[in-house]
Amino acid sequence: MEKYMVKNGKRLRCGFTTGTCAAAAATAGALMIFTGETVDNVSVRLPRGEILIIDIKEPTFSVHGVRCCVKKDSGDDPDSTDGILIYADVSLDDSGEIHIDGGKGIGRVTQKGLDCPVGGPAINSVPRKMITENVRKICNDYGYNGGVNIVISAPEGEEIAKKTFNPHLGIIGGISIIGTTGIVEPMSEKALIDSLKVEMQVIKERGYNTLLAFPGNYAENFINSTLGIRGENSLKFSNYLGEVLDFALELDYKEILIVGHMGKMVKVAGGMMNTHSHTGDFRMEMLACYAGLYGAGSRVIAEVLSCVTTEQAVDVLIREKLEKKVISKISERALFYINKRVDYKINTKLIIYSNKHGILN
Repeated sequence: MEKYMVKNGKRLRCGFTTGTCAAAAATAGALMIFTGETVDNVSVRLPRGEILIIDIKEPTFSVHGVRCCVKKDSGDDPDSTDGILIYADVSLDDSGEIHIDGGKGIGRVTQKGLDCPVGGPAINSVPRKMITENVRKICNDYGYNGGVNIVISAPEGEEIAKKTFNPHLGIIGGISIIGTTGIVEPMSEKALIDSLKVEMQVIKERGYNTLLAFPGNYAENFINSTLGIRGENSLKFSNYLGEVLDFALELDYKEILIVGHMGKMVKVAGGMMNTHSHTGDFRMEMLACYAGLYGAGSRVIAEVLSCVTTEQAVDVLIREKLEKKVISKISERALFYINKRVDYKINTKLIIYSNKHGILN
């Protein structure tokens, strides 16, 4: 039965992860070995105990064992792996263990800090556990106590991986088999936040105690063209500054330099640690408030409040010779909330910029 969720007033269909694909393909392979018959679908138990029925494609017997595959279905989530075929080659051995490896199109881990050992396939611990438990259940059902050898592959994985974070995380040659719940939630914020933590762990394992953090592509372009300081310890955090600060504290970073556009940082100055517009927007109110504090009259305050962008508002402040005091206060308040979030245990610095006027603080 399909699962749906409502997000921002829309009914969206959930999908299933690459981990669920791998577990279903492996489970089907084990079932075929013991029954000698092909299967059209198979039941898979997910990490939270839910049972999902997954369609099986290309069930094939060979002299080496059995091969099955599952087509990844991401539901209404814009996932780069949607539609990819995940294969499992299953055979029996005398090891007494269930052994899982990665084949063609499954990435190999080259750096520490990930949920897989260096040199091994990028098959995370939760999918490994899900594969093992589902296959072991089939073995138990048929009274088999020997070993099972499972190789997960994705023929299109190497090409699709170029569209993912994998190359940046030191995972080469293919995609990752991932998923903590087995279910893909459409437009999942959790998935993005989880990936930020993984990226920070990798940066830490590279030996960095300092982090250069910025919201997105515009800030990245500004850093490249103006500051020239972006390196392997750089992190694009989207709207999730608060979570990044939490992870920095957890991972024992010593210093963070945050570079952000005025439009983002004025929200942080008001205590917003998720700067997405759906969370709130009081940019002009903040700027108008501080303009009034430093002497702006009602006409100027009204003009700032009527601005559509912070770039426009900065132009007004410069014209009225108020930009230095107002932006200094914005920087001070933003750093106050940033330092409060990290319990004053990390040395934090902030650069606020404007596309038109460059560095402002």
